[in-house]
Amino acid sequence: MTIDIAKIRRESIRWHLLSAVNISRPAGIYTEPLLEIIRAVYPDATHQEIRVNLDYLEEREMVRISKDPLDRWMVDLTRTGIDFVEYNIDAQPGVSRPKITQV
Repeated sequence: MTIDIAKIRRESIRWHLLSAVNISRPAGIYTEPLLEIIRAVYPDATHQEIRVNLDYLEEREMVRISKDPLDRWMVDLTRTGIDFVEYNIDAQPGVSRPKITQV
């Protein structure tokens, strides 16, 4: 059995991004502070890596991205993203959401 480290990293980064954006509600958050949050887990994370994963989450309709004229990205959760981080909907493929172990 082969372990796909890149897949684990991508899916974990997506969960951390969703969690961080959730904490920023209702104001939203720019990608620059998100990068620092992700670097607490993955010190070698890049701004491009954050944007690629946010783009994936936007395609899945979990986040909404607003781009300003300076190409700064403001990120907020959609209803689906909120329901996902609050465990109100089933786990989605492509995001490594931790399982709830206590009720």
